[in-house]
Amino acid sequence: MTAAQTPEVPTLLVKIFGKDRPGITAGLFDTLAAYSVDVVDIEQVVTRGRLVLCALVSQPPAGIEGDLRATVHSWAESMKMQAEIISGHGDNRPRGLGRSLVTVLGHPLTAESTAAIAARIAKAGGNIDRIFRLAKYPVTAVEFAVSGVETEPLRTALASDAGALGVDIAVVSAGLHRRAQRLVVMDVDSTLIQDEVIELFAAHAGCEDKVAEVTAAAMRGELDFEQSLHARVALLAGLDASVVEKVRNEIRLTPGARTLIRTLKRLGYQVGVVSGGFTQVTDDLKERLGLDFAQANTLEIIDGKLTGRVTGEIVDRAGKARLLRRFAAEAGVPLVQTVAIGDGANDLDMLNAAGLGVAFNAKPVVREAAHTAVNFPFLDTVLYLLGITREEVEAADTHDES
Repeated sequence: MTAAQTPEVPTLLVKIFGKDRPGITAGLFDTLAAYSVDVVDIEQVVTRGRLVLCALVSQPPAGIEGDLRATVHSWAESMKMQAEIISGHGDNRPRGLGRSLVTVLGHPLTAESTAAIAARIAKAGGNIDRIFRLAKYPVTAVEFAVSGVETEPLRTALASDAGALGVDIAVVSAGLHRRAQRLVVMDVDSTLIQDEVIELFAAHAGCEDKVAEVTAAAMRGELDFEQSLHARVALLAGLDASVVEKVRNEIRLTPGARTLIRTLKRLGYQVGVVSGGFTQVTDDLKERLGLDFAQANTLEIIDGKLTGRVTGEIVDRAGKARLLRRFAAEAGVPLVQTVAIGDGANDLDMLNAAGLGVAFNAKPVVREAAHTAVNFPFLDTVLYLLGITREEVEAADTHDES
């Protein structure tokens, strides 16, 4: 342990604030270098062009502290900055056990909601160590680094506030694994795309109302997913196989979907989709979007016609979680380092099995059960939950185009 790390050893907190410009940080430490001080800690933030630079340094040798203070103030004045030097002892107090990252998404993010979130963190026993803006467009995304409270109770404490405050709040454990999440698996219908694929097929078969009736029965609990799948697909019997290409062309990607996938791939993530829909669509999406994994149900086609049956493994609620585990094993990624995104009850097993489960514009029962929820219509906002900033996204796009 160095002298500066010992709690009772004197230290100086040097604060510089004013209009930001190149050379301020170098100039301050060049000034301090003449007094043989050690750097204990540094923090710097720039907001709307105004710089606040804090340097915690060891106390200079006896007899020259006054000269250090005078020189720093003189240097700051020459740079049209202000300086404040505060005497004290030791370093920052140790952070409490339990480290979490709280990401808040707002459109807008109001002072009222920010105050309520900060108060809730304090009431839960947490301390806000650092605040950092991740994005200002298309939503304002801010990350709070919190210590002193475990992640699960903090997540529970904040979850009930999100809806009332008009914001989305994600709470994840801090640590290396946050940046090491290397597999993202998404649902397709109403998540990756804006449509329900079975409804697109039904429109071509002229049986939209009947498909809707079966869907409603499943939602009432009268049919399980597999029963409803077989019942709805049976209504497509006799449809010409050429309709597959028409449906592919009708699909509308969710806003931000391409940005999400493109950014994740550039950062080294593997990305996959699982769907209660059909491989005739997901295989096409896999090729178009450069996905690593894709699995869905398969419509049986014989002699150029849909038979009204599906073949192979049924992808239902349990199947989605099973496929998440399979994809993770194939990718060599621990399950705790996976992210799952979905909107429906049949996604819940997958969301709960993943290291981070994100309910995207989901039904209330799904929002309540998932680790976190995103209620903005832009799929790329999920990037902020992973600690990826808007600037990083835009820089990657610029680099890719050059």
